[in-house]
Amino acid sequence: MSLTHEPWLVALSLIVAFQGSYVGLSIAVQVTDAVDPRRRYLLAGAALSLALGIWSMHFVGMLAARLPVAVDFLVLPTLLSFLVCVLVVGLSVFAASNGPLGRLRLSLSAFVMGTGICTMHYLGMYALHASSRMDHDPRFVGASFVVAFAASGLALWLAFGAGRRPPVLISAAVLGGAISAMHYIAMAGMTLTPHSAPQALSAPAVGPGTLAIIVAIVAFVVSGLFLLALVPERGATRAPSAHRPAGRLVQNGGGAADLTEQTDVAALAAFADLSRAQDASGNAALAEPLRRAALGLQGAPEDRLRTGSAGKSLPIERDGVKARLAIDDLLAVQADAHYTRLYDSSRSYFCPLSIGEVERQLDSKLFARVHRSHIVNLSRVAGLRRAGDSGLLHMACEEPHAVPVSRSKWSRIKARIAALDTAPPAAAAE
Repeated sequence: MSLTHEPWLVALSLIVAFQGSYVGLSIAVQVTDAVDPRRRYLLAGAALSLALGIWSMHFVGMLAARLPVAVDFLVLPTLLSFLVCVLVVGLSVFAASNGPLGRLRLSLSAFVMGTGICTMHYLGMYALHASSRMDHDPRFVGASFVVAFAASGLALWLAFGAGRRPPVLISAAVLGGAISAMHYIAMAGMTLTPHSAPQALSAPAVGPGTLAIIVAIVAFVVSGLFLLALVPERGATRAPSAHRPAGRLVQNGGGAADLTEQTDVAALAAFADLSRAQDASGNAALAEPLRRAALGLQGAPEDRLRTGSAGKSLPIERDGVKARLAIDDLLAVQADAHYTRLYDSSRSYFCPLSIGEVERQLDSKLFARVHRSHIVNLSRVAGLRRAGDSGLLHMACEEPHAVPVSRSKWSRIKARIAALDTAPPAAAAE
């Protein structure tokens, strides 16, 4: 006999799939730009959020089925289905984020994740203890795998491969729909044949509807905690230091807001000395330009390397107020979905431009794209060190700010920083 479903539980399963996809993708898109230990936390949070959303959707979807016989759930297969989901999603997220997401890496990761999701589904179905025999149509089994593979590839591409990603809400809706489609396609291919002598099963202590609500609430709470803990608030900026206001801002009206640029010289000098001591290369030629860059924050303009973008500025927003940040005060740029965050020596600002649009307005002699999501002002680097196969640049600012450097660009960026010491400021800016 074929199955029918309880409409409100089907709707609840769709909501669970959407919520898990939204939280998982919101966390996963940060993994590429993060450095340890935050990178590990983000990987774990993304994998667990996606896995919990996928498994909870399938569990609620099973409870939505109107079965003609009484059923209960075997604990071991149910637990194994969840562990399989966490394992394959975690492995796939790690593999997809651990390098450029080419076709081969994406395909293999999606295959592992899709196979695991199908395994999780049919393990969960096996956990149903009923007085009927279950049969699965091979055509629907194959179709469910194809959809699971496509949904997995879509999730990994949206998280790690999309250059200009659609909004997370849209991505989560598409992914949640694909996950749900896989489940209900598989359920459509299942038939139940009652045994000639059915087992006598007592009515479950908790009804399917109540159990579905409990599972959904747990999934919402856990995913919500991940969202609060690991996803930064959009538009949040670092508070300015008590002894230093923000860098020079140019108002939209054209006038300049004369904000003094006072710096704790002793603190910057100590930071430069520390950065020099941490230089893993031991290259003394790097020390002086880094020290000078740090101390140059408080010096007169002629003591600081000036960019070829003198007089230019970029649009920013802070506390609902639109303004412009002078490019000469710009330390670093970080991609933030379709937008960017701009850093000066004391805080960060939201910028409505993409990282590509910002890069086109910068002087390529002093600004470098050190990572696909990061640009730095090389004259404002106060220290650098290795971090595994890649590296980190410590910027000369009041609060610690490190920028990751991709493995392929580490040697070139290191050489460019060292070269700043061989040219006078005027020549370096030309």
